[in-house]
Amino acid sequence: MTEIRPFRVEISDAVIDDLRERLARTRWPEREPVDDWSMGIPQAYVQDLAGYWSESYEMRRVADRLNRYEQFTTTIDGVDIHFLHVRSPIDGATPCIMTHGWPGSVMEFVKVIDPLVDPVSHGGKASDALDLVIPSLPGYGWSGKPTVTGWNVEKIAQAWIELMDRLGYERWIAQGGDWGAQVSSTIGRLADPAKLIGIHVNWALADPAKLTEFGGPTEEEQRYLARIENSSKAEVGYAIEQGTKPQTLGYGLTDSPVGQLAWIVEKFKTWSDCGDDIENSFTKDELLDNVMVYWTCAAAASSARLYWDSLASSLGSFDEVPAPSAYSLFPADNVALSERWARTRYTDLRYYGTPVRGGHFAAYEVPAEFIAEVRAGLAALVPGSIRV
Repeated sequence: MTEIRPFRVEISDAVIDDLRERLARTRWPEREPVDDWSMGIPQAYVQDLAGYWSESYEMRRVADRLNRYEQFTTTIDGVDIHFLHVRSPIDGATPCIMTHGWPGSVMEFVKVIDPLVDPVSHGGKASDALDLVIPSLPGYGWSGKPTVTGWNVEKIAQAWIELMDRLGYERWIAQGGDWGAQVSSTIGRLADPAKLIGIHVNWALADPAKLTEFGGPTEEEQRYLARIENSSKAEVGYAIEQGTKPQTLGYGLTDSPVGQLAWIVEKFKTWSDCGDDIENSFTKDELLDNVMVYWTCAAAASSARLYWDSLASSLGSFDEVPAPSAYSLFPADNVALSERWARTRYTDLRYYGTPVRGGHFAAYEVPAEFIAEVRAGLAALVPGSIRV
């Protein structure tokens, strides 16, 4: 069961024909009675994007983009794990396991893979080179769908540690945002310090009560607390539904491509640094690439179950992370921590970065800034091991 098997993404004619038929037969709700996104993603934009999906989008684009890279599957605790394994052409590259979240996928990283693994060909230095392992979370993309409960953040972290062992890596780093940040942070608690160099996250949580140890929040921290409070009131309905009744939600999203599109794309607008126009940050093709991963893999319910398994245990937990850590705060992300606040959880925080633009899906939205933050953050973990 430790076998590592080659894999390629295939999208059949039958899948494409079915998708186009379903798009053509969409039963639309009436237009929203507001002129913004406050009630959710507007009808006009969904119709525009769905029309593009049906008529102009290259349906095998996702397969073509991913199949440029070596991909594999391996079975861990009864679940097949799909992953990209992109080795650097540069000797001595540092291994890095990089994890996406919801509603993202491995597609989030396609713009940063080549510069990270071959920096010399992209204006960087050989010492920046990484070997990348980019898995699909269980229940996401082309990974298997767990048939039992318990695949929470801690179990996934343990699976990633096992994956890196299977690949023969003796010293490595973990990187992630969203659920990927939670997985990477948990790796920072569970992994053998002799093997884990450290972690870099571009999303983080810490206990607000810890701010009382400093005599209360600063003005900056008050803004961050207000951001979290606003998000908890206006933006977490999706998480409550996915964390309580993911199976009920899954029927509609698995049956309706427009439903799946709307459920995902709304978050790309809300959590990005796009102003009022989502296409300031992502093209239609890029949005649909990510939606196609969920649609072709029928992953609406299986991806949502991560919330059911992890919502209380992970998002409500602020266990200290002792591993060497780096944190990059992209300005439009939905959660933000000051440096001193971050240090209350990441007890060996060696880098705190504040790029000037970008949001929750930083690798996809602002790849150059993401690459710079990864390099700077990882350079600080073990000075001299990776240099900028």
